[in-house]
Amino acid sequence: MKKRKHETLFLGIFQIILHTLLFRRRKRPIHRFLTFVSALFGAILFFILFFSPPIINSHQHHLINPISFINGTGFQMNLQQEHVFRVPMGGGSLSGDVWISKQSKFYHGCSDSSNNFPTAEVNTHLNRYLMIATSGGLNQQRTGIVDAVVAAHILNAILVVPKLDQKSYWKDSSNFSEIFDVDWFISRISKDVKIIRDLPRIGDKIITPYTTRVPRKCNAKCYQTRILPILKKKHAVQLTKFDYRLSNRLTTDMQKLRCRVNYHALKFTDPITEMGRKLVERIRMKSKHFVALHLRFEPDMLAFSGCYYGGGDKERKELGKIRKRWKTLHARNPDKERRNGKCPLTPEEIGLMLRALGFGNDVHIYVASGEIYGGEETLAPLKALFPNFYSKDTIASKEELAPFSSFSSRMAALDFMVCDESDVFVSNNNGNMARMLAGRRRYFDHKPTIRPNVKKLNNLLLRRNNMTWEEFASQIRTSQIGFMGEPMEVKPGRGEFHENPTACICADSEMDTGAATISARRDMGEVTDGQVGEEEQEWSDTEYTENELEIQ
Repeated sequence: MKKRKHETLFLGIFQIILHTLLFRRRKRPIHRFLTFVSALFGAILFFILFFSPPIINSHQHHLINPISFINGTGFQMNLQQEHVFRVPMGGGSLSGDVWISKQSKFYHGCSDSSNNFPTAEVNTHLNRYLMIATSGGLNQQRTGIVDAVVAAHILNAILVVPKLDQKSYWKDSSNFSEIFDVDWFISRISKDVKIIRDLPRIGDKIITPYTTRVPRKCNAKCYQTRILPILKKKHAVQLTKFDYRLSNRLTTDMQKLRCRVNYHALKFTDPITEMGRKLVERIRMKSKHFVALHLRFEPDMLAFSGCYYGGGDKERKELGKIRKRWKTLHARNPDKERRNGKCPLTPEEIGLMLRALGFGNDVHIYVASGEIYGGEETLAPLKALFPNFYSKDTIASKEELAPFSSFSSRMAALDFMVCDESDVFVSNNNGNMARMLAGRRRYFDHKPTIRPNVKKLNNLLLRRNNMTWEEFASQIRTSQIGFMGEPMEVKPGRGEFHENPTACICADSEMDTGAATISARRDMGEVTDGQVGEEEQEWSDTEYTENELEIQ
């Protein structure tokens, strides 16, 4: 078909040239010659413009193409391409299904302990105190707090209210009680672990804790071997940089304890909760449903990832300069990182994915993000696709945000609340906030949670201008099977527990669990490839912060 088109085009141009020569046959030879040269030059120029690849501005991302309106009904990209890539304004036939999870009605969160699980009264030794110092941003610290409660139970110890990280990259001076309701935390978990605010005094002396660190993914035996002997001797131990220091492989009762802490005991303070509710209410006043997007596209995060987004020498110099902050960061191959799914999608790519999944331009979208690399120019394609675009700064005044704006963890807590309350949550990364929210939304009614299948989407996005929109959208939907937050997407025990708390998800007793399992796996596809396992980690805030602490 393509060959025939080219042959027809050649014949047409030859006829034009011949007609021109015949029309000018009475002119002098020099005129006929000039006419022929002009016609030939025009034909060559036409072929160059028609067949050459589009020229990309060195300051644009190589995956971002200009989007323009077509007759008010949609967008069109690269009009001169043989395959016209038209992005529709509407969400298409799928728009009625985007707000619900088909199988969620068959499952619910369950975290009650078994009758054999020892209570704090029986389990606790009164001369053992465990302290932890968290690491990283809000959600990385949250993992540490949750796991600290479980570690204290393993060690038969009293837990001292955790210390939050105030020294690393985020430089947030907030303490535990300024982010979380500390009284609620202590009382809600009191049946499982005894928690106190500070180390007690022995006479006039304060107990001095022994400071150490446990390895990543340390299991129960690891704690009992490495920490318990020290705790028996010193009576107080402080574990530093406490994030992801507890294994995913624990008993069911220990996993359920994790869920009780994460989903029931950790509650934000009243000021954060009230402001978060206001933000949600204001969006709900504009639309019955809304999407929340956690967009990680900050300069330092992109620099750390080692990915390249087509910005030429300007991008390489800017991100390269930031990358030098980390002493132990090795050079990475950007193409390899992208093929392996370790490069966050651009704002435009996320927008195209959402449109292909059925979200039309009338959908309201809340974006939780920091400083976006490239600023408004980078966000423009996403805003063109979804004009109803909000953030904390657009739906709350500076005065309302003033108590939070100087504290990164408090601002992150507001975003966490809005994302948690959204009808659909989507992220362009696999960082801590995305993982924690994914697990929470699974526990509470399996609200739709979209994770881009980056490994598959990358190649598809690169080839999008060589296909029609219908072909592109169909392949997007196929690629996203198993990445939409449905029950049974991931085999029990696979992935990171805070993201996939399978021990805390129960099937309703009145339905056929076997049939529901088969139905869920048939509808959404059980994922066994590309998930983050016990020993395999994709890019995350964990790695990011570990290296941030080593900034020169």
